[in-house]
Amino acid sequence: MPPTEQRPPASRRKLGIFGVVAVIAAGLIVATGIRAREEQGTRLKDWTDDQAIPSVAVAVPNARAPSATIDLPGRLEAYYRAPIFARVSGYLKSWSVDIGTRVKAGQVIAEIEAPDLDQQLLQARADLASQQASAQLSEATLNRRKTLVASNFVSAQEIDERTADLSNKKAAVKSGQANVERLEALAGYKRITVPFDGVVTARDTDVGALINAGGGSGPAMFVISDITKLRVYVNVPQSYVPAIKIGANAILTLPEYPNRTFQATVEASSQAVDVSSGTTRMQLGLDNSNGELMPGAYASVKLDLQRASVPLSIPASALIFNGSGLRVATVSPDDRVVFKTVTIGRDLGKEIELASGLLPDDRVITAPPDGLADGDHVRVVGGGAKAKPATASEKQDVKG
Repeated sequence: MPPTEQRPPASRRKLGIFGVVAVIAAGLIVATGIRAREEQGTRLKDWTDDQAIPSVAVAVPNARAPSATIDLPGRLEAYYRAPIFARVSGYLKSWSVDIGTRVKAGQVIAEIEAPDLDQQLLQARADLASQQASAQLSEATLNRRKTLVASNFVSAQEIDERTADLSNKKAAVKSGQANVERLEALAGYKRITVPFDGVVTARDTDVGALINAGGGSGPAMFVISDITKLRVYVNVPQSYVPAIKIGANAILTLPEYPNRTFQATVEASSQAVDVSSGTTRMQLGLDNSNGELMPGAYASVKLDLQRASVPLSIPASALIFNGSGLRVATVSPDDRVVFKTVTIGRDLGKEIELASGLLPDDRVITAPPDGLADGDHVRVVGGGAKAKPATASEKQDVKG
């Protein structure tokens, strides 16, 4: 019987080597997995910490040109305007012009019938005639008495009395004459005349209407306006008054002429601030020789501003208003939030012009998020970013 081979010891050695290799491989796999998980956890923590820093967009304040303009509402008025009231009481006898009629200085436009005044004038003339006759009689009597002085028929006392009486009669004549002239002057006001060349812009009377003397008992009979040149009144906010000089140009636009502009010049300023509105009224002169524009009309006035410093403007979304007042959030060179208190110079809609509070090189957060505090660290993205922001795919890889 042939001897048998003893293989089991060799197989056990191979199995032992294989087991050692398997254990080492398993250990390497476990170690690699643990390390990968730690690296993934570290990356996830870094990403989470990175996401906790708010991302903000910044912009530097916009510096506008010194020759900026301001748009304000204005009101057109006639350069000369005269409400016509009656100086005498009576009834309107006739009128000859209506609204829109061009008239000349001195033209008669209406006539008043005043019988009471006529009777007063007749009485005054009669009184004057009586006073003149009395004065003539007193003078004649004095002259006759003077001829008898030499014969001592008349005393010096009587001559003095007659002289004083003549003086009194002459004074009464002058008083009567003045009264007649006064009534004649009033009678002249029965004819309503035009004070200057212009246009009748209002008529509030008619034939037979009762006319009361003076201007406190009702509306004017007529309104005469000279519209060859117009005054434009604009209320300018107090902060812009120093930037608008006398002689500055202005451009007007009116609703009835949407495709046209009109040139005006600043002529005067009230040199006072209205406490109710905080504005100063300014007057502009506007040529209207062709009569296209009407007094009382509304106009949009664009005024040139002459300012020594350049104003700064920021987006309206950058403003923060809370218990600390009106502020904006800026970003420091080390990407920290710094709040600055500002004052508004002018609201331009999408932009706000600031009067103070910012420097030209400040980086302003255009849309500050809620909960932002002074000193917070932020990530600047967009035009003011220092590094390229992470993309959505990169974020997804970190999460995976």
